[in-house]
Amino acid sequence: MTATTEPLVQVRNLKKYFPIQRGIVIQRHVGDVKAVDDVSFEVYRGETLGLVGETGCGKTTVGRTILRLYEPTAGQVLFDGVDLVSLNETKLRHMRQRMQMIFQDPYASLNPRMTVGSIVSAPLDVHRTIHSKNKNKRVDELLEMVGLNPEFVNRYPHEFSGGQRQRVGIARALAVSPDLVICDEPISSLDVSIQAQVVNLLEELQRELGLTYIFIAHDLSMVRHISNRIAVMYLGKIMELADRNDIYLDPIHPYTQALMSAVPLPDPDIQKKRKRIILEGDIPSPANPPVGCNFNTRCPAARERCFKEDPAFREIKPGHWAACHFAEDFTQPDKKLV
Repeated sequence: MTATTEPLVQVRNLKKYFPIQRGIVIQRHVGDVKAVDDVSFEVYRGETLGLVGETGCGKTTVGRTILRLYEPTAGQVLFDGVDLVSLNETKLRHMRQRMQMIFQDPYASLNPRMTVGSIVSAPLDVHRTIHSKNKNKRVDELLEMVGLNPEFVNRYPHEFSGGQRQRVGIARALAVSPDLVICDEPISSLDVSIQAQVVNLLEELQRELGLTYIFIAHDLSMVRHISNRIAVMYLGKIMELADRNDIYLDPIHPYTQALMSAVPLPDPDIQKKRKRIILEGDIPSPANPPVGCNFNTRCPAARERCFKEDPAFREIKPGHWAACHFAEDFTQPDKKLV
């Protein structure tokens, strides 16, 4: 299934702040960790939106806040036109049939005291989407769908490898036939050979079932392989969002250019000629982000305006968005950092 022009998810000015409190008896609110700070994007039906960035930039928090596993501090999350933020628990539970998540650690996300059959059938019990007589048949279908033998239904998670456990997690996510699946770094803890198998499985399931993915990951090459569009995050904000080829071949934001310069190329001659951007300094604390642009402390092209004014996230070219005051300068080949 190819992506359509109809958005399934619309995230508008989403914020998630974690309060910082001090005191033992009387706790005082002394600040906030701005994990997600004014993020906006859309995900179209049938597409895969890749979400990349350094550790701690807020990728996972975005995914969890969309599903309201974390309650948003501000903003809207429109799912098929319905604002998830305004729903009560009963209505949200009904909507959650259409939204599922594949978690990062297959060793921690499966209950070790439950059999595989119980794990996969748990969403069916919660949402009561199928008659109890047909539940075992549905579980067998789901295990076959993800490449596992249905005879494993009575085994426990510790009897499986990491890749097999992740397949169980995928089967559990697909049990209630969702429209949206948020993949939270589903391959980061797996061997490289197993990573390719899991990614190929996700692509096959997307074609067969018409799924929409938000794919959170660190591996830039793998994200390019599986995604239609890619959003690059830094310190709680989206720096750039565009088609995967535009992000890799024609990045605009200085941070994205630095990331792309670190991706190795298969041609050694081109690799030797390419300039590598080394960012200096450490990522600032999300509890005390810089004034102005979040990237100004490490940006090799920062100017006076960058330290005073927060750049707007705007469309620089058709379908290509960036949060940089001087983004138009970096669209010119002679002005690029790489």
